[in-house]
Amino acid sequence: MKLLITGASGLYGSKLAKLAIERGIEVYSSDIQDTSISGNFVKLDISGRAQVGEVFDGIKPDVVVHAATLTDVDKCELNKELAWKINVDGTINIAKAAKRLGAFLVYISTDYVFSGEKGYYVESDSPDPVNYYGLTKLEAETVVMSMMPESDFFIGRPSVMYGSTPAAGKVNFALWVIESLRKGERIKIVTDQWNTPTLNTNLADMTLEVVERRLSGVYHTCGATRVSRFEFAEKIADCFGLDKSLIDKVSASQFSWPALRPVDSSLDTSLAQRAFKCKPLTMDKALEQLKRELNEKQA
Repeated sequence: MKLLITGASGLYGSKLAKLAIERGIEVYSSDIQDTSISGNFVKLDISGRAQVGEVFDGIKPDVVVHAATLTDVDKCELNKELAWKINVDGTINIAKAAKRLGAFLVYISTDYVFSGEKGYYVESDSPDPVNYYGLTKLEAETVVMSMMPESDFFIGRPSVMYGSTPAAGKVNFALWVIESLRKGERIKIVTDQWNTPTLNTNLADMTLEVVERRLSGVYHTCGATRVSRFEFAEKIADCFGLDKSLIDKVSASQFSWPALRPVDSSLDTSLAQRAFKCKPLTMDKALEQLKRELNEKQA
């Protein structure tokens, strides 16, 4: 099997490439910048239609996991043209090429397609994003659903991704909390935003099951535990034996972000729990997995 991953230097894409190679899959890892990643590196700007076509014709992938996206929520709000170019036009280019070659397409979306007014969303709930990032990701979902045959696509929605390794030059929330508390630094975490945080390893494992079984449709592929950002930070501190008294409670209104954040964009994983052999992990199990991975890196 030939697997092409876009955004392969990211937190999720890099983990997926590594695990896929361990399973004997022929992996092509693409990114806009030359970078050290697992698999056969392919330089690819997804916003360039001709370049996307050339890469697809050269590789002829059986499966494409499209994870390349502009994830900076505030940057999307401030530079809407760039956000649309990458998140929507890029997805159009990928979907066209995948359809032309008959490749199975996995699109990684987000919980931010929802307004956050009720939380614990199921797949059949109507999306209603409150920021431009969410709007572009929802539009990209629509692109995939309208362009690809029904049996040839899978849309997964994770939420607040974290993992044991910094990726694409960014330290994720969990690592930031661990590093800050280990240094004895005080951190301010909001108490009034809720999500279902997703360990990148868990999402990568679920994706490989999707690829192997050719599961199709829209699924919430996030962690199984709904927590506030503050509760998430406290659970991290507890798991790693860190001083959670250093975590200060604040409200979202104390921050001046260009883009609105959903108050409660947590996702219900019941459908994935029933369909997958590799289940969405509870917070406790995911953090134990994170701890094992960090210990292995230090060994």
